[in-house]
Amino acid sequence: MVPIIIIALVIAAVLAVSYAAYRIPFYHPDHEKSPYELPPEAQYDPYREAMTALIRELDQEPFEPVEMAAPDGAKLFARYYHAADGAPVLIGFHGFKSTALRDMCGGGKLARQMGMNALLVDQRAHGKSDGKTISFGVKERFDCLAWARYAAERWPGSPIVLMGVSMGAATVLMASDLDLPKEVRGIIADCPYSDPSAIIKKVGRDSMGQASILLYPFILLGARLYGGFSLTAASPVKAVRHAKVPILLIHGEDDRFVPCGMSQEIYDACASERRRVTIPGAPHAIAYVLDPEKYGRAVRAFLASVGVGEHTVEAK
Repeated sequence: MVPIIIIALVIAAVLAVSYAAYRIPFYHPDHEKSPYELPPEAQYDPYREAMTALIRELDQEPFEPVEMAAPDGAKLFARYYHAADGAPVLIGFHGFKSTALRDMCGGGKLARQMGMNALLVDQRAHGKSDGKTISFGVKERFDCLAWARYAAERWPGSPIVLMGVSMGAATVLMASDLDLPKEVRGIIADCPYSDPSAIIKKVGRDSMGQASILLYPFILLGARLYGGFSLTAASPVKAVRHAKVPILLIHGEDDRFVPCGMSQEIYDACASERRRVTIPGAPHAIAYVLDPEKYGRAVRAFLASVGVGEHTVEAK
């Protein structure tokens, strides 16, 4: 009888710790977050005014609310910004516990300047989209595929470009080996992590030191039991080994959240045509704000190389 009680207590403890471990990185029930809420670290202080201005500029643009069902039935939401009939479509994906308005303010401005239509997505468990679990791109990659198919059906013949920042960059890269519509001409990934497990381990070490190693198995178990996904089921590095479209990687060289070397890992593994541009001194997800000219040149050159630049229309 005593061994049974001990086993039951051990199982209960494992389940409790796994649930607590699940809630830390994956559980996100509070979707509504102000896009003007910027990272508190001092590294971002020089860029707050410029970032806020970019966000406000996008926030004031008129948009069409768009809803769509994900493959698993979750309701997904996006903002559609129309530039011109027949123009290329940029589909943008934001990062971890962030917003489309914040993370895509730079990409949104580039889209306006280039006369591109933009579909800026609230990722699942964020904004107006359903869900309480963030899966670091594992499930979100199929949402990306669904949005690409939606765009191809709604705007037939229009070139499509997928773009993401941070976790959004990982999301679009993890979709690179899926059956994307032929209209998808390229992928732009700004400061992506190489692997969901790798970034969780890195952040864990930053906050807890080596003790985080002990928590990692419970994070894996919590994701499976309470989030309904395997953290190791997909990664940008794995996906790009079978990528079917050209990829542009952009990364800030002073990124202290997602190390700049992670995009180099992705570049080295990529099977499709690829480019990589780094921005000296740029913190995480601030590359456009720090050097919009270099960022814009890289994006324009990449789009021209995949045949999108020649289809652009004059910006409003």
